[in-house]
Amino acid sequence: MKNLSLLLGMALFLAFALPANAQKLKMTKGDLKALKGEKSINTEFTYENMGVGKFKKEAEYVDKKVKEYNEKEKGRGDTWKEAWIADRQNRFEPQFNELFSKYAEMDAGDHPDAKYTLIFNTSFTEPGFNVGVMRKNAYIDGTATIVETANRDKVVAVISVDNSPGRSAGGYDFDTGERISEAYAKAGKELGKMVVKAAKK
Repeated sequence: MKNLSLLLGMALFLAFALPANAQKLKMTKGDLKALKGEKSINTEFTYENMGVGKFKKEAEYVDKKVKEYNEKEKGRGDTWKEAWIADRQNRFEPQFNELFSKYAEMDAGDHPDAKYTLIFNTSFTEPGFNVGVMRKNAYIDGTATIVETANRDKVVAVISVDNSPGRSAGGYDFDTGERISEAYAKAGKELGKMVVKAAKK
C-alpha cells in the first residue's frame, strides 16, 4: 500500500513536471532569407490581448493575485504587481535577446538602426508553479513578426510560437518570474536556430 501511494505520487509529479505538448514553431507567412548576412536585429515586445492561466484577460489574473496577496499581507499584492510588469523588461526580454543572439549569430536588442525589427507578441502565459513535491512548468504562446524597420507595413515573416516551456535545469525555479523567463529564453533559442537554418539554404 505504501509503495502504491509512492508510485501514484511520482506519476502525479511527472504529470505536472512534463509539458503536455512540445514547443512548436510554424512559419505562417513569408520566409527568413532576407535576414541572411544581417549582423543585428531590432527587437520589440508586446503583450496585447494576453491570457494568463485560466484567465482570458491578464487584468483578471492580476486583480485576483493582488487581492489574494494583500489579504495575506498588506501591500504584498501591490509589490507583486509591480514585479509582474517589471519582469518583462528586466528578465523576460533580455533572456529572449540573449538566446536569440547566440543561436541566430546576430545581435538582438535595442537597435533602431537595424534593417529589420522582430516584434514578439505574447498571447498567452502559463505561470506554472513549484511547491517542491509538485510542480507545473510555465510556458508561453506568441507570434514573432519580422518587419522592415523603416517600413513597418513591409512584413518579411510571421512565425507562431506555441508551448515554449519554462523551467530551470535544476528544478529550483520556485519563483514565477524565473520559470517564465526560461520560456522566453527557449523561444529566443528556437527562433534563432530557425534564422540560422534559413540563412544556410
